[in-house]
Formats: sequence, C-alpha cells, structure tokens
Amino acid sequence: MKKFTVVAALATALMGSSSAMAVDLEVTHWWTSAGEAAAIAEFAKVFEEQTGNNWVDSALAGSGTGANPVIISRIIGGDPMGATQMNTGRDAEELIQAGLMRDLTDVVADMDIESFYVDPKLLDACRYEGGLYCLPINIHSWDWLWLSTAAYEKIGQPVPKDWNEYVASWPALQEAGIQPFGLATGWPFSGIPGVLMSALGGPELINRVYVDKDPEAVRSPEFRKVVEALDSLRKVVSPETMVPSFGDVGTQLLEGTAAGNIHGDWLAGDLQVAGGVPGEDYECLPALGLGTQLGGGGDSFYFPVLPEGTDPAVIQAQADLARILISPEAQLKFNMVKGSMPIRTDIDLSQANPCMQKALELLPNGLLATGDANLSSDAQQQTQDLNTEFLDDDSITVDDYIERYASIIESAD
Repeated sequence: MKKFTVVAALATALMGSSSAMAVDLEVTHWWTSAGEAAAIAEFAKVFEEQTGNNWVDSALAGSGTGANPVIISRIIGGDPMGATQMNTGRDAEELIQAGLMRDLTDVVADMDIESFYVDPKLLDACRYEGGLYCLPINIHSWDWLWLSTAAYEKIGQPVPKDWNEYVASWPALQEAGIQPFGLATGWPFSGIPGVLMSALGGPELINRVYVDKDPEAVRSPEFRKVVEALDSLRKVVSPETMVPSFGDVGTQLLEGTAAGNIHGDWLAGDLQVAGGVPGEDYECLPALGLGTQLGGGGDSFYFPVLPEGTDPAVIQAQADLARILISPEAQLKFNMVKGSMPIRTDIDLSQANPCMQKALELLPNGLLATGDANLSSDAQQQTQDLNTEFLDDDSITVDDYIERYASIIESAD
C-alpha cells in the first residue's frame, strides 16, 4: 500500500510537471461548418490527449478562397502558425520554394508512409526537390450529387438514380414550388464545372484539360456538353434562393425545399450532425451516378518554418502533430465525422456510412486528376472567377465561357 502511494504521488507530480511544460500550437484551417468543426475537434482531442500540449484553434471563414490569402500572408509576413490545413495540391508551392515550409522527411522517416497511403501518388503534391512538405490527411471528392428524399416524395416520384434522371425531374419540381438545385453563395459553385467534366466528359477529357493543359480539349464537343449542362443549371438557380453556406443547403435537402445539390463529400458531415440518415432522408450519388471514378483531392497539413528563437518544445509539438494526423486512431476518428475517405488502408471502416461505403467501392478504380493538384493557384483563381461571372451574368454565352476557359488553360503552368 505504501509503495502504491509513492508511485501514485510520483505519477501525479509528473502529470503536473507535464502540464506546466505544455506548449500552445496554433492550427489554422477553414473548417467552420457544423460537420467540419466536429471533425477537426477529433484531431484536437487526440493531439492534446497524446502530447499534453494545447491545440489553439484558429478557424478562418471563407473556405480556401477566403482563408488561403490570410494563411499565406501570415507566413510570408513572418507570423507563421504552428500548422495549417490547405488543399492537397499546388496552393503552397511558392511557400515551399521560398523555404517557408518545414520539410517533414525526417519527422515521418520511421513510419513507412507509402506502405499505408491508399494512393501514394497523393504524396506527389507534397514533394519538392527530394523533400516532403505536407501530409494529406483525407481523400475528398467534389464528385457527388445529393438528392432530397422529401422533395421527391412531395412530387410523387422516385429519387433519381443519376444526373440525367435528375435533370428530367426539374419541371415537376418547379411546378411544385421546389427548388431543383440548392446553392450556397460564394465558392461552392466553383467546384461544379469540374464535377460535370468528370461525369459527362470522362477521364480522358479531365486529363487533357488538367494534366495536358490542352486548349483544344476545351474547344471539343465533349467540353461543350459540360458547359451546356452548366448553363442549364444556372437557369434554375436565382440569387434570391441562394443561402449563406453549404450547410444551409444540407438543411434545404433534409426539409425538401431543395431537391438536389452538387457538392463535395464533406457535406455528409453536416447532414450527419443535422440528424440526416443516408438512404432515408437523402441519397448520395458518386460521380453523379454516371461514372466509376472520383476526383482525388482533399486536405493536407503543412508546418511552417518557425522564427529563430522559437521554443524547441513548440517545434517538437509540430512533429508530434504531423505524426498524429496520419495515425490510425486519429484517421478513423476524424474521417468518420468529416465524411471523407481516410488515407490509410489499415483501419476498420466497417461502420462507415453508406455514402463513404460507395466511395470506398470506387477507390480501386483509381482517382481522377483534379484542378487543385494540377493547376497553379493563379490558374485556379482565374477559373473560379470565370465560373462566378458565368453564374452571375446571363450575357456570358456558352461560346464565351469556352473561349475564356481555353485561354486560361493555354497559359496555365
């Protein structure tokens, strides 16, 4: 008994000592919706439990389009955060080239990461001149059509099985006073053209545009079909029906006031938080119900080089977080809430919801190229600007859109 008392007292003292030496690690990200906030909280919990340090959450509104400039400005300006989420792709390319991002090669050297990444090619966007400057922590895809069970019950029709059936249902939905397509303001529209390109144009078109950067592919009949679909879509969306965030679109789907939406699989997290049940309250169709592959984007974490004189414990906390983010425990907890596919092949996903199960079934078919991974930040911004203009200005014709898009691709690096 006496020995136990001594051991217990020692353990208490050590815990107090550890707590006293705890450091703060600021983490920036743009996960601000209900589902996203619940997911990032899982990472924070594991980090704090395993290290005794403090996760200082710095959420930035506006997704990548609003948050990225703030993140980049802080790093360039000499006020870096301890870690930051960014898209898996070329968003941080110039920061890496400038030596402002930490090389993680030694940090994960003993983890044999290529052995458990679902697709080791995901790491390609993180590599530069032999170094590893980020860690993909999930596989997200824009390529989903979300459909409201309640909306189709109201018009007495079965929920569509693919994009073509969905488009055919628009007149009946409008006659019943239901929005055919729910849309949030700002960035959500920017992902839709790529989804239509994948589903209606196919892998060959995606590769010619994003990888080969061939302007003639943009002028092809296949791409015209994509833009015509985008044109039809903008005609059933009006500014007065648009909502502030994609989470609000999820609410519309559950209520049946909007029938459908094209959005990334992170919408699943918000639908889950709102109590929606896939297969009962809504349906999720990967590749719009037409294709057999998904785009392979997602999120990565980067660790900026911290200023000279930074407490070594903070630098160690960076390394600890990097390893935790791709650990089996954190990967399972985070992705089951986020709605994205984990990057690991060695965790039990038997409890994943039906939408994630559909995605996992397609994963062996390989991942499609994405604009995030293959276009520079400048080219991405130009396409986003064009998409926003096309949505807002009916005078921009299909031909106008095609020629402007071709010009962007022709000059893209």
